[in-house]
Amino acid sequence: MTAYFPAARLRRAAFIGALCAGLAVTGTGCGSDPDEGTNGVGKLSADKIEEKAKAAATAADSVHLSGTLVSGGKSFTLDMRLKSDGGSGEVKSQDDTFQLLRVGEQLYLKASAAFWGQSDSAGKLGDKYVKVPESDPTYKQFRGFTDMHVLLDGLLGLEGKLAKGDYTKVGHTRAVQVTADAGKGGKLSVSLEGTPFPLLMERAGGAGRVELAEWGKTFPLDPPAQDQTVDYGSQLPTTKEGGAAPAPSKGTGQGANPSKP
Repeated sequence: MTAYFPAARLRRAAFIGALCAGLAVTGTGCGSDPDEGTNGVGKLSADKIEEKAKAAATAADSVHLSGTLVSGGKSFTLDMRLKSDGGSGEVKSQDDTFQLLRVGEQLYLKASAAFWGQSDSAGKLGDKYVKVPESDPTYKQFRGFTDMHVLLDGLLGLEGKLAKGDYTKVGHTRAVQVTADAGKGGKLSVSLEGTPFPLLMERAGGAGRVELAEWGKTFPLDPPAQDQTVDYGSQLPTTKEGGAAPAPSKGTGQGANPSKP
């Protein structure tokens, strides 16, 4: 019988080791250091963690944002890849789906024919990339969704007293949470691996949940093919009422025009 004791002890030790490894992700002990192998930001105060996350976001060349936003009383789903000189992706509302592409200052918008209202040109504009002139109100409504730093500035606002939360994971990446006003003012998950980038923003007042990924990853940003583009001139046809919405403002998620500082 005694010959089996070492094997049993080894199995028990392996089980306990695996359990502790899992608990270490949430910051629970088992004698391990939850900061081992991290970038060390978890040891900082909540204010410092937020500061480092914002600094990392400001210095980044690109990012992929995906999730939901509530702005101007409406809910939107976005999936945008952004960098300093433009962006591309999709924004969905309850009424329509918009494909957005901005190269430099030139904005292109693809929407259904219904979005363009009852104009004679609506049928020609539907499901084509339409060049949006800067003087048109549609440009101001949509440009903010393609502006990396304007959108990040609006998304990453926490409102209230900050506190350091639990260690967690966003996807496969270890992270530490920063909460504001016990979570009512928003929650920000910051990477514990490599550069302390923001990984997940849960906005105050239930105003959306957005994941931030692929920081610094390059992607092509070119104008659409000529046969997929319509240049309507200096002014677009009147769109249907309420077709667009502003990008999010800081904190409360009530929304603000992203073209304004």
